[in-house]
Amino acid sequence: MFSHPVRVYWEDTDAGGVVYHAQYVAFLERARSEWMRALGHGQDVLRTRHDLVFAVRAMRIDFRAPARLDDALQVSVALTGCRRASLVIAQSIHRGDALLLDAEVRVAALDAAGFRPRAIPQPLYAELKAREAQPDQDGRRR
Repeated sequence: MFSHPVRVYWEDTDAGGVVYHAQYVAFLERARSEWMRALGHGQDVLRTRHDLVFAVRAMRIDFRAPARLDDALQVSVALTGCRRASLVIAQSIHRGDALLLDAEVRVAALDAAGFRPRAIPQPLYAELKAREAQPDQDGRRR
């Protein structure tokens, strides 16, 4: 599991000092980008070396509790599904031990030039497939 720290700034909040709901999507995106960068496949590398971009196809978000101005958050990323042309990623946002949000993000692989669906190049696919979380005995992925 990969985790990325995020601090809540004034620009992330509404007038009441609570994180605006759309800003959580930005936090999730940032963590997925940093996860890929940590694997050695930043956005520019994917585009120039592999002619590949990933685009969000679908997202399920469960908001559990609000984040507030100046909170220190941890945004996690876990690859739960790796197919030839798509990924399924489980994400969560925590403040300390408190779960604030969990999400499932479905990402499609597209060619960088035309934004058409394409297969993930074999070496990258093999690397991602090896990082796919395996279900435990209760069926949950870890």
